[in-house]
Amino acid sequence: MIFITAKFLIKAEDADRWPQIANAFTAATRAEPGCLWFDWSRSIDNPHEYVLVEAFRDGAAGAAHVGSAHFKQAQQDLPAHLAATPKIISQAIDQDDWSELGEMAVPGE
Repeated sequence: MIFITAKFLIKAEDADRWPQIANAFTAATRAEPGCLWFDWSRSIDNPHEYVLVEAFRDGAAGAAHVGSAHFKQAQQDLPAHLAATPKIISQAIDQDDWSELGEMAVPGE
């Protein structure tokens, strides 16, 4: 899979509304056949920062995502709400889902 984590620094005036601002892009991406997940979280240290954790089945699914109409629309719409260019880590890994964190296993589960 292609596993991606990106940090988005949102303008202060838009930070509380970011989930709504990014909603159409999020919904369209989640509907892609090659999208495994596309999940936003807000930083507990910086209320203007959102972290996106996303995964795509393979390189072809990732390429389809970047080539999609909704991605191109997001490239036009979302930067107006950003305080800085997002930071990203993108890696191809030999996995197709989350693994359990054995070091914090829940007894009896």
